[in-house]
Amino acid sequence: MLDNLRVSSFIQTQPVGVGDQPLFLNGALVGWSAVSPEELLDLLQAIERERGRERPFVGAPRTLDLDLILVGDLVVNSEQLVLPHPRFRTRRFVLGPLAEVAPDLVDPVTGRTMRELLHRLGTKS
Repeated sequence: MLDNLRVSSFIQTQPVGVGDQPLFLNGALVGWSAVSPEELLDLLQAIERERGRERPFVGAPRTLDLDLILVGDLVVNSEQLVLPHPRFRTRRFVLGPLAEVAPDLVDPVTGRTMRELLHRLGTKS
């Protein structure tokens, strides 16, 4: 499903915006895929379900959370999928790992690289 994979280091972080939960383990994976973004999202959600993830409400505790952040230069805003991920630019736990494995990857909305977005975030969050 994915080729030419690059995987970041993993970091533990405090949960953000989801209430009292255990620490999260965050990382990023970058690669190439021939499937559509919708098919990729379906696959990620199937993996989450296989690992026991349930979605009774937004922000519910989770066993696994796999997000699709960017797909090349695509910008999508549908009921099923929003690309780029709407909050990734404000999340150090996303930008740090992404900048580690793909510092020159460009956000198609802002035109900034992952390195630049992380730098702009500074010490906030």
